[in-house]
Amino acid sequence: MLVADVQPLAQPIAQPALPDAPSAVLASADSGASSSEGLGDDSADSLDPQNPQPAYKPVPQHGVELDANGNPIPLNHKQPQRILGFMPNFRSVSTGAVAHPPGWGYNFKVATHQAFDYSSFIFLGITSLSAEGINSHPVLGKGVGGAWAYTWRGFLDKTDGNYLGGWFLPSLLHEDTRYYAMGSGHSIVYRSLYVMSRQVVTRTYSEHDTPNFAGLGGKVLAQLVSREYYPTGATSFGVLATKFAYASMRDISFTAIREFYPDIAAHYVRKHHEKMARLAAKDAKDAQTPGGTPQ
Repeated sequence: MLVADVQPLAQPIAQPALPDAPSAVLASADSGASSSEGLGDDSADSLDPQNPQPAYKPVPQHGVELDANGNPIPLNHKQPQRILGFMPNFRSVSTGAVAHPPGWGYNFKVATHQAFDYSSFIFLGITSLSAEGINSHPVLGKGVGGAWAYTWRGFLDKTDGNYLGGWFLPSLLHEDTRYYAMGSGHSIVYRSLYVMSRQVVTRTYSEHDTPNFAGLGGKVLAQLVSREYYPTGATSFGVLATKFAYASMRDISFTAIREFYPDIAAHYVRKHHEKMARLAAKDAKDAQTPGGTPQ
């Protein structure tokens, strides 16, 4: 779809707060986007005949993320909402996608979705059981009682972190702490270094790099708030510093998954399509007699 072919719209198209699930993205991409999909509501003015470029930027519509030229983001650059169905990934931007403008309202919606989506509770259960299994905080105990003690405190930890590091501080400081995936086209080493750098570097609302005060500050404040609901034996400076370090390492690991997952998903989808094509060709061949006529 060429940008110059888009007809002026009488009214702006409403934007969804968040993209649809990955299945909807693929279905929409397969069926083809209509000529009005992906247009933002920044402007509904006619195109200037002297300058065919529109005054607005394409934005996600009906689950289809678009690049600056209005084209759907390919699968190997697409960030799903939920990685493998249980890892919440609402604060990532696909490689080359036109991101929704950040702000108090939008950041709050994203943080809430990240905190209360079903995938967040699955991930919470996995991390809480793991913490109980390795006895991260002996004062919380073991067994069923210990698992529950880790679970509800873990929920508060993650919720505090989402709202402090994903909504309040970024909105206050005008920092866009979403993860902008680099994507293929760079070496694995370079992309890995970029992943680690996102712990200390983020971007401003005006798309300039800046120290990640909101992200790091959100982690620090979340640890301080946790002193109100953890027992005394789990609130010393050493324990809180260890939790901060674990949180940072966990973020780096998860960010690495977010960076490389689209490549892996696209690889297996391509292999699956190749396998299905081979099977279809074999079935077609088996349906013919040796002379080449159908049975």
